[in-house]
Amino acid sequence: MSSETTEVHHEEHGEHGGMDKKAIFKIAGYLSLITAVEFIIALWAVPNEHIPMHWANPIYIVLTLFKAFLIVAYFMHLKFEKVGLMLAIIVPILFIIGLILVLTNESHYWVPFIR
Repeated sequence: MSSETTEVHHEEHGEHGGMDKKAIFKIAGYLSLITAVEFIIALWAVPNEHIPMHWANPIYIVLTLFKAFLIVAYFMHLKFEKVGLMLAIIVPILFIIGLILVLTNESHYWVPFIR
C-alpha cells in the first residue's frame, strides 16, 4: 500500500461562478411557477373563456421560451460561458424559431385548397 494521500482541490474559476443549492432551488421554483401559470391558462382560463385561444397561444410560446432560457442558462451552465460559445448556440436557435414561425404562417395557405 502506498503512504501517499490524495487531496481534492476545489478551485473557483474566475469566469465560472457556478451555482449553489439556493440558486438551484430558486430557478426550480421559477420553472414550477411558470409551469403552474401555463396549467392555469390551459385548464381554467381558456376553457372558461377568460382568455381567448388566440391570446393563449402566444402566452404559451413566451412562457415556454422563458423556461427554455432558464434551463439552458442555469442548468446547462451556458450563462457562465464565454460570449462566443453563447452566440454559437443562441443564433442558430433564433433562426430555427424564425423558420418555425414562417412555416407556421405559410401553412395556412393550403387550408382553402384542402376543403
